[in-house]
Amino acid sequence: MVAGGNDFVIFESKNQKSQIKNLAELAKEVCNRKYGIGADGLLMIEESKIANFKMRIFNPDGSEAEMCGNGIRCVAFWANSKSKKQEVKILKIETKAGLVETEINKDRVKVKMPEPKDLKMNIIINIRGEKYSVHYINTGVPHTVLFVNDLKNTNVKELGKIIRFHPKFLPQGTNVDFVQIKDEKNIFLRTYERGVEDETLACGTGAVASAIISKIKYQKSKIEKNNNINVQTSGGEVLKVYFERIENNFKNVWLEGKAKIICKGVYYG
Repeated sequence: MVAGGNDFVIFESKNQKSQIKNLAELAKEVCNRKYGIGADGLLMIEESKIANFKMRIFNPDGSEAEMCGNGIRCVAFWANSKSKKQEVKILKIETKAGLVETEINKDRVKVKMPEPKDLKMNIIINIRGEKYSVHYINTGVPHTVLFVNDLKNTNVKELGKIIRFHPKFLPQGTNVDFVQIKDEKNIFLRTYERGVEDETLACGTGAVASAIISKIKYQKSKIEKNNNINVQTSGGEVLKVYFERIENNFKNVWLEGKAKIICKGVYYG
């Protein structure tokens, strides 16, 4: 499946003849673009007592993530596609980051994101003798935002890897978002993803982090309702981020974009 430029492989645990014991190793195999199917992540669907189902997210390096905005949108679209009635539907999905609400309307999926936390603005880090001012926020997973003037020519892979493993963000590390502002409603984004260990074509939690940090950094008003920011990803799709702001607190945060099923099949391993 694809959402916003991120691609995923979805497995249903209840459909497996024998329990898959090592999901980390399975993710490494499946996500490998040379010897597997190839994907930004493996999404495992499991039964839940508190939601329609539970989603677990595994990165290509085998690590398990707490949350994935575009991954959530994929599984919501996938679940709705199995229904005979293709109507606007609300689904609740259990994740390691908490219970997440989704709304599916045809090929568009909105997800209510966890409330952002751990905001830290203007962190100074030293990279090869040069100082950078970066901004940190957790939107389900940790993100560090760096504003640049020339996004196209920024070395995202090199800089992203250094910041991802920077001592300031250890032990868990961080995703790294490179942002260029177009205007108060539109930003451009490139993301280096932790666990993928490379630039990806999009990142849902990164889009949310970048939209919120952009709002704090460049907008004077501190009490606003019904905000929306368009995030142009390197994959070409525009993700929409909605939220309410009171000072540096953000609530009712939603991420919206398209989702698409690419293929279905059997994985033999």
